[in-house]
Amino acid sequence: MRKYVTISILREVKEILEREKKNRDWSEFLLELYREAKMARARMAFEQLRHMLNDKELDEILVATREFRERFDLR
Repeated sequence: MRKYVTISILREVKEILEREKKNRDWSEFLLELYREAKMARARMAFEQLRHMLNDKELDEILVATREFRERFDLR
């Protein structure tokens, strides 16, 4: 059995969100917003990191990551 809850928001906010959600249900729409926001934050963090590091440092991170993945083994 699925459980539902009520979230109180300003009427203006609900009207804006309703226009954007179109024919999707609220759960589907809000999860999509959450996933998009999470991806945008990750992209932004990656871009900031890219600007902080030079090409040599980025290559070293890539090599270290590959080595870690090759050696990592859950037992």
